[in-house]
Amino acid sequence: MARRVGTIARGIRAPLAKAGDDVISLVIDSIKRACKDEGFSLRNRDVIGITESLIARTQGNYASIYHIAADVSQKTSAEEIAVLFPIISRNRFSLILKGIALTGKTIHLFLNYPNDEVGNPVMDRGVLYDKDINPYTDLLDEKDYRTIPGLAIIHPFTGVDYVELYKSLAPKGKVNIYFSNDPKVALNYSSEILVANIHERSWTKKILSKAGANKVFGLDDLLTEPVNGSGYNPEYGLLGSNMASEDKVKLFPRNCQEICEKIQSELKNIFGVEVEVMIYGDGAFKDPKTGIWELADPVVSPGFTKGLTGTPKEIKLKYVIDKELDGKGSVLEESVKERILKKKELDIDTNETLGTTPRMYTDLLGSLCDLTSGSGDKGTPIVLVQGYFDDYTAEW
Repeated sequence: MARRVGTIARGIRAPLAKAGDDVISLVIDSIKRACKDEGFSLRNRDVIGITESLIARTQGNYASIYHIAADVSQKTSAEEIAVLFPIISRNRFSLILKGIALTGKTIHLFLNYPNDEVGNPVMDRGVLYDKDINPYTDLLDEKDYRTIPGLAIIHPFTGVDYVELYKSLAPKGKVNIYFSNDPKVALNYSSEILVANIHERSWTKKILSKAGANKVFGLDDLLTEPVNGSGYNPEYGLLGSNMASEDKVKLFPRNCQEICEKIQSELKNIFGVEVEVMIYGDGAFKDPKTGIWELADPVVSPGFTKGLTGTPKEIKLKYVIDKELDGKGSVLEESVKERILKKKELDIDTNETLGTTPRMYTDLLGSLCDLTSGSGDKGTPIVLVQGYFDDYTAEW
């Protein structure tokens, strides 16, 4: 029977996990039950995606605002600290700021404008244009933000005034908010600087160090080891953390590579096939209406098996058909299949991918998994992707 489907993504339901649970057994048992009850089986090169929150929760990888405060105090000595370019988010940054405020330091908080690093709007860019304000050079303060008509905005998704929210997280007079895109401006306020952006953090640190900052560290330098019994992440620190309660954050999971390889090995013993396994967080996609980029984690996948390394080497069918092949019906079909088989036999890159973007497998698959599992009440923290590595020539 001819094959009529390509890639399939299934959300796999799993028990509600808690700290101390064996996540490897939980994942494998959930897949076994799904296969049995839903009537499908695993195949070679299937992909098992596991959400990072499931891993972190079973690890008990949490830290409180008091742990954050202790680590900031340990790593700094000045009475004032500049905090640069966090994203505007209750979930991602508000508790971190709360922890910094517990140190008693005066905080000089600098926000990118007109949008933060992942596209959340901070100001109305039309007003900036009308008022001839240059976001590359001009430093604005809270007075500017509140008094220039139409400049301040409410977040279109959450309805939150984040400038007001961030001001409320510290005692009165202990947090001052500025708007700038030049890291060096912070040196006028403190010689100790916490870099709080995500994807541009290395570049921001480099600029500040070169400009003479006395102390430059990032969110990825906090909670890299336990603080008074807290959770930790040796690679990413507080990056990738999420609000877990009013005074606690869940950190990005640890030992992800080891977990992926163990699950791969055990599934091979059970099913006799070699699947790929990855842990995923935020997908790498952008909302076309607001321009907000989903990826607030430091990476899409903090751990994956070696078969997911690299980028696709695919022939773009519509390019080949439109440019070179004039055949119709079965002649066209056979010509396309022949081209694909030749490419596979030679195992080479092809120049027939014009119009495509060579993104990493983990970014593509992680985005698919994130969209499939969602972040709400679906209860599917595991995703099975089948047929992703198949092509037009593949049959069952």
